[in-house]
Amino acid sequence: MIRPTLRPAALLRLAAVTACALALSGCISLLPKGEPSQLYTFGRTASAQPAAPATGAVGVFRATGTFQHEAAGDRLLTVTGAKVAYIAGARWAAPAAVLFDEAVMNAFDTGATRARLVSRGEAARSDYALRLDVRNFEARYDQGPRAPPLVVVRIRAVLTRDQNRGIVGEQIFDAEVRAGDNRVGAIVAAYDEALAQALGKVVSWTDGAAAPTAA
Repeated sequence: MIRPTLRPAALLRLAAVTACALALSGCISLLPKGEPSQLYTFGRTASAQPAAPATGAVGVFRATGTFQHEAAGDRLLTVTGAKVAYIAGARWAAPAAVLFDEAVMNAFDTGATRARLVSRGEAARSDYALRLDVRNFEARYDQGPRAPPLVVVRIRAVLTRDQNRGIVGEQIFDAEVRAGDNRVGAIVAAYDEALAQALGKVVSWTDGAAAPTAA
């Protein structure tokens, strides 16, 4: 049997179809096959019951601080001795440094009776400036890789007068909370509790140190 010879136009169409099929097969092989990362957040639990604001609120400007570099992103940092790693399959819903800023605002909104936090660009008077540097924000496996880790939050706070930048006070506030289990959910809960404790101390200290100034 004599097979019909393909014309040049047909050969071109066949080549195009073959190329498209190869391209599609290549695209399919590039799709991720692993499970998507679970997203978590922190700092939304109030550190204290909302208190009745005192008369003569004091504006405290939130100055730009620093955040532990290894933990500032959206991955959960763990420390085992001299080694650092990130928890696989889990991420913060936003960079930790961003969630921390939101947690600070929430802590002052619910816990302060005198100090009112003033954000950059806000049209409000501020008598003081508060700088917060997060030195540690990590889960430490200090009892072995299978035991529940210890979440450590350590914050350096510096309060200055907004006019002359004179230092009113400087202090380190920290909190350590052992996770209830070596599971991501329990570790995230420990992060939330440790941060609430540390920020509660920051708010109380700022509230006591910031006094109204004469107009």
